[in-house]
Amino acid sequence: MKFLSSVILLWGFCFPAIAVDLPSRVEISYLIKTDIGHGELNETLEIEQESGTYNYRISSEARPSGILKLIKPGSIVRDSKGVITKMGLQPHRFSDQRNEKLPSIAIFDWTNSLLTLQRKGKEDQAPLPSGTQDRLSLSYNFMFSPLTKNYIDTHETDGRSLTSARYTVDKEILKTPLGELETIVLTKQLEKDNQLDRKIWLATDYHMLPVRIIATEKNGFEFEQIVTKISYPCDY
Repeated sequence: MKFLSSVILLWGFCFPAIAVDLPSRVEISYLIKTDIGHGELNETLEIEQESGTYNYRISSEARPSGILKLIKPGSIVRDSKGVITKMGLQPHRFSDQRNEKLPSIAIFDWTNSLLTLQRKGKEDQAPLPSGTQDRLSLSYNFMFSPLTKNYIDTHETDGRSLTSARYTVDKEILKTPLGELETIVLTKQLEKDNQLDRKIWLATDYHMLPVRIIATEKNGFEFEQIVTKISYPCDY
């Protein structure tokens, strides 16, 4: 399944043209690596058309195994829903739930340019900058939005806060369980008010899907996810 060349030729036109080449469902499995153990992560991207609008949903569930399961039991479930525009993904709602705790939720009101964050029973609101992405949608956004510069300026939310970020853009041949992949690498540039480190590898021969991510959580916990399987169950 390698349709990227045709997708690139269609960037700049409306999304329905791009949709001809993109599968309506993508399932990705990752191995999670940390300093204290391993785990597995499964993500699903679904695209459907409704009344002329293309909607997307990204579902993600991470589960620890071995020693990591003893230290950090339970799963992390994330979900992003929204629409696909000519500028890329436009999230409407994002949630992040860890174990049995209340989820952190971000609600995007694009009409009124307002972001609502719900966490631990509290609700805060902030102005919503154009192009803001959530923790999940950012990694998949470049399936639908071209990378035309050597850096990207964006705003992102994890359901807890809203931050600005700059990512540099580079290329790299990445060794994975699927073989060597040509990738575009996005590296987050650290700032004084945002010390969260993140690096994303996007596979150019697989629709710009994220095939590796290295990140540091707010609590200092570091992890790496590396792709082990990509499937298109609804593509015939």
